[in-house]
Amino acid sequence: MTSLFSKNRQIVAGVLSSTALAIVLYGCSSSSGSDAHGAGPGATPLPVLTVQQLPATTFREYTAALEGKVNVEIRPQVDGYLDKIYVDEGDYVKQGQPLFKINDRLYQESLSNNRAALQAAQANEEKAALEVEKLTPLVQNNVVSDVQLKNAQSSLQAAKASVSQAKAMVGNASINVGYTLITAPVSGYVGRIPLKAGSLVGRGEAQPLTVLSDVKDVYAYFSMSEIDFLQFKEEIAGKTVEEKIRQLPAVELVLADGSVYESKGKIETVEGQFDKTTGAISFRATFPNGVGILRSGATGKVRIPKQLSEALIVPHEATFELQDKVFVFAVGDSNKVASKPITISGKSGTYLFVEKGLKPGERIVYSGFDRLQEGAVVAPQPITLDSLFKARPL
Repeated sequence: MTSLFSKNRQIVAGVLSSTALAIVLYGCSSSSGSDAHGAGPGATPLPVLTVQQLPATTFREYTAALEGKVNVEIRPQVDGYLDKIYVDEGDYVKQGQPLFKINDRLYQESLSNNRAALQAAQANEEKAALEVEKLTPLVQNNVVSDVQLKNAQSSLQAAKASVSQAKAMVGNASINVGYTLITAPVSGYVGRIPLKAGSLVGRGEAQPLTVLSDVKDVYAYFSMSEIDFLQFKEEIAGKTVEEKIRQLPAVELVLADGSVYESKGKIETVEGQFDKTTGAISFRATFPNGVGILRSGATGKVRIPKQLSEALIVPHEATFELQDKVFVFAVGDSNKVASKPITISGKSGTYLFVEKGLKPGERIVYSGFDRLQEGAVVAPQPITLDSLFKARPL
C-alpha cells in the first residue's frame, strides 16, 4: 500500500515538472520571438515614416477659362453674297490682311451713279456761279434790279449744297464698296468660319463670319469663393485689394493635360462684387503667349503659391479618405496602429501639408493599408522623407 502511494506521488511530481518546463520553454520562446519594440512574430512588416516639419511652398488651385487679350467678332457691314474667303480656320493673320470678299457689283453701280450725280451738281454750281458773276456788274450800274442778283446768289448757294450732298453720297457709296472687302482689324488667329463662299450675308446675321483672337497675351479668368477671398485678404499684405493684388507673387497655369505652362503669369484685376448666383468673385490673370500654345476657349487651373516657413509634410500615399475626411494610420509606442483624422492646409505635387492632427516626430504607416486593421501591430520598416524627395522632389 505504501509503495503504491509513493509510486503515484512520483508520477504526479513528474507531470508537474513537465508542465513547469513547458511553461518556461514557452516563455523563453515568446521572449526571443519579440522585437525591441514589442512586435510579435505575427506583426506585419510595413514601411513607416516619421513626420517632419520643413520649409515648403503650397499652392491653391482654381479652375480657369482662357481668352485671348483681344477677341474680335468679324461681321459684315453690308449685305450681299460672299464671293471669296481668303483665310482658313486656325490661320494666323496680320492686321490689315484680307479675310472675306462680298460681291460689290451693286455697290460699284451705286458709287458710279453718285459720282455722276456729283458731276451734275458741280456743273449746276458752275452755271449758278456764272450767273452771279454776270449779274453783279449790271446791278452795280443799275442796269438790272438787285432782286435778280439775289435770286442768282440763292441759286448758287443751293447748287453748292447739292454739290456737298452729292459728295456725301459718293463718300457713303465708297465706304460701302470698301466694306465689301473685310480685312483683319487686329493680328491674331482665325476662329471657326461657319459660312462658305456663295452664302448670303448681312448686318442682321446672328453669328459672325468668324472670331479673330489676339493671343500674344492670354487672360485666365477664375473665381474665388467668399471664404477663400476672405483668407486672401487676411494673408496678403496691403490696405486695399488693389495693393494686395500687387503684392501677389507670380502664378502658374496648369494645362488640361496636367502639365505646367512654361511661363508664369500675374494676377491683375478682381471684380468689384460677388456673383449672386454662384457666391464667388472673379479674378483675371495674364500670361504671355509668345509661342502661341494657349488659345481662346481652353481651360486650365491657376495656381497661387504660398510660402510656408514650416510645414508638416505627409506623402499623399500615406493618407486615405473616409466620409470626406482624410486619415492616416499613426504608429504608437507598442507598434499598434490607430487611424487619426488630419486637416490639410495645402499641397505640392504628391505631398500634403498637415494643419491639424499630427505633430513632428510622430510615425505613420506609408503604404500597405489593405493589410491593416485598427489596433493591428506592425513591424516598422523605417523610411525617410529625404529618400522620397530623391524620387519625387517637393
